Amino acid sequence: MSGEGASYVAIITDGNGRWAQQRGLPVEAGHRAGADAVKARLRDAVDFGVRELTVYSFSTENWSRPPEEVAGLMRMFSQRILGETPELDSEGVRMRFVGRRDGVDERLLEQMAWAEDTTAGNDRITLFVAFNYGGRAEIIDAARDFTGSTEEEFRRLLYVPEMHDPDLVIRTSGEQRLSNYLLWQSAYSELHFTEVLWPDFSRADLELALEQYSARERRFGGR
Repeated sequence: MSGEGASYVAIITDGNGRWAQQRGLPVEAGHRAGADAVKARLRDAVDFGVRELTVYSFSTENWSRPPEEVAGLMRMFSQRILGETPELDSEGVRMRFVGRRDGVDERLLEQMAWAEDTTAGNDRITLFVAFNYGGRAEIIDAARDFTGSTEEEFRRLLYVPEMHDPDLVIRTSGEQRLSNYLLWQSAYSELHFTEVLWPDFSRADLELALEQYSARERRFGGR
């Protein structure tokens, strides 16, 4: 039905590298700007009534990037988790990390678990961070243990079963594909593509995406 707001939003936060390149900056500066944008848009999402926000921070395919870039991303994730979790906790944000744990540094895994435990009681908004995540990997991992016959039984085996299917999937930077993101959950999600690079994606850009979503009519396969 049309006219309803999006309660569950997922974003493919694309364009950090291009943003840095355009400014003659190292790619790590682009990732830092992108992380700042996540924090800012999370607060805007609360204002707009969003209850769950999922962001694509690091995919299973991103390990193939240059080693120095991957190492920089890991350092930044660690710093952001340690530095920002107390602040997010005070703002009522619940944090959950979505993805495979294999291959991730043990210390970083401990920090992720600490952030989840610290914010577990919050209910203002849930921030799902897709880290070492791939949609196909999630389906394969669930299929290994699946012995049921229904979609609901299969859903219980996904990385975070309580995650709702996103009403709206936003992708920045002009690319128009899902890139292995939430393949099971986004089966009937509305899609919004924008040319804006993620670090430049503003409150107004988010508001526009939500307004356009509200004007659409969702049929879920019906007429």
